Amino acid sequence: MSDRDPALAQPAPAVAPATASRGNALWNEIKGFFWLALAVLGFHSFIAKPFYIPSESMMPVLLKGDRLVVSKFPYGWSWVSVSFHLLPERPGRILPQTPERGDIVILTPPGRQEDYIKRVIGLPGDTIAVSRGEVILNGRPLRRVAAAPAMIPVDANVPCEGPGFEDAFVRQADGSAFCRLPVFRETLPGGRAYDTIDITDDSPGDFRPEIRVPAGHVFVMGDNRDNSADSRFPIEGGGLGGPVPLENVGGRAELITFSLDGTTALFNPVSWFTSLRGGRAGKSLHPVRE
Repeated sequence: MSDRDPALAQPAPAVAPATASRGNALWNEIKGFFWLALAVLGFHSFIAKPFYIPSESMMPVLLKGDRLVVSKFPYGWSWVSVSFHLLPERPGRILPQTPERGDIVILTPPGRQEDYIKRVIGLPGDTIAVSRGEVILNGRPLRRVAAAPAMIPVDANVPCEGPGFEDAFVRQADGSAFCRLPVFRETLPGGRAYDTIDITDDSPGDFRPEIRVPAGHVFVMGDNRDNSADSRFPIEGGGLGGPVPLENVGGRAELITFSLDGTTALFNPVSWFTSLRGGRAGKSLHPVRE
């Protein structure tokens, strides 16, 4: 006859394996989410990311509400490449490449965190001045020809209101409304050309003394020349404070994926489709050569 306590001979509760199984499943889910988030962050930081146009500074090529694809690798990588500005600002770049004049780039102003989008006009060693809205590059005015006015449909994102738009609002016989803006076709050395808007030739940015772009920097401007905070303006005034260090350039704008007119309502799925602007998806943002 055994002297063991019968209670000690009872089998272990059956719930323990089930509890462990649930714990393992939860841990696997956490690990899976972690690796997925890391992969998305890596792609977003080093390959390509979406970008939203928040202002009118790049009209007529880009409109407020456009969504773009920005490639991260054409100029190499730096502290600004990592998404959400997770790294502190520091000099240097991995596999550096200099942008080409005419490229549309995203960049971060020195000492700031937000992203700007502008067009590269001047490269290291170039001299740049602006006189009555005319860009003078290395002592020669850029070719600048008046083109047909831009007729941009008026919507919630382009209301055609405020300073500089006083005489731009046009209503057609059928009731449709447009923002009619003067366009000048600008051509860089090498033949890359793009459209700019210049409503007046006496705005604050239309006169700038000549400067030389330092090594490792680029001079950038918005295509909407009377309404762009760029290399022409000081940091204190919301501009870029002159030429921008190459390590502050985060990528090149490639194409428009889709565009919204500003009437999207988060909890109204129908508006997700009705707010789409037609004809803008797939538009390349590389200037043509003429």
